[in-house]
Order: sequence, then structure tokens, then C-alpha cells
Amino acid sequence: QVQLVESGGGLVQAGGSLRLFCAVSGRTNNDYSMGWFRQAPGKEREFVGAINWNRGNTNYIASVKGRFTISKDNAKNTVYLQMDNLKPEDTAAYFCAADIYPLGKDGLGYKDYEYDYWGQGTQVTVSS
Repeated sequence: QVQLVESGGGLVQAGGSLRLFCAVSGRTNNDYSMGWFRQAPGKEREFVGAINWNRGNTNYIASVKGRFTISKDNAKNTVYLQMDNLKPEDTAAYFCAADIYPLGKDGLGYKDYEYDYWGQGTQVTVSS
């Protein structure tokens, strides 16, 4: 069993920055994908980006590339989502998730149904 706890959300003005945290606990293999998703009111949940815990490679959706960065701290068992130059359209509830056996050759999961464990979510609101 894996437990994920997010923190770090809040209210920020457009152009500002926030850093989200996802604390990971429980037993897993090492080659799993940690993903970040978001869901705005009235919209479907959207993949934002992911990192492979073992390899460290990342990937992002086009709309956040160059603005968002996913990183990890193995010693703290924590994954981070650094969000810079935030825009009002980034407003959403953000979730971290763990895909224990990712299907892609890059070791990343891209679909929410691939993910086995989810955090409770943290709200990010960007004002214009």
C-alpha cells in the first residue's frame, strides 16, 4: 500500500510561483511513475507531468512546458511540482499519483487510469 499526501497549494497572482509537495510512504518498487494531474471545475482531470522515481526522467503537457518542473528527493520520499509564471488557466485542484508499473518504455504513465494510488489533492488558484 502506498500513501500520498499533497501540500503547498494556495492563491497566487498571475505570473507568480507555487511549489507543490507530494509525500510518498509505503512499499513500492523503484521504477514507478509519479504523476501530477489537475482538475478544474466542470472539466475532466488532466495529466500535467510525471517523473520516474528510479530514472529521474520527466515529461509534461505542452501548456506547462518551460513553466512547470517536477523533481524528487529520494531521501525525503517527496516529489515536487514547481510552478512558475502561473496563469489563470492553471487554476485547478492538483493531485499527485503513483503508477507502480508504468506501461511506457520511458517509465512514465500518462493516463489517469494507469495510476494506482492518489493523494487527496490541493487547490491552486491563480488570479488575473
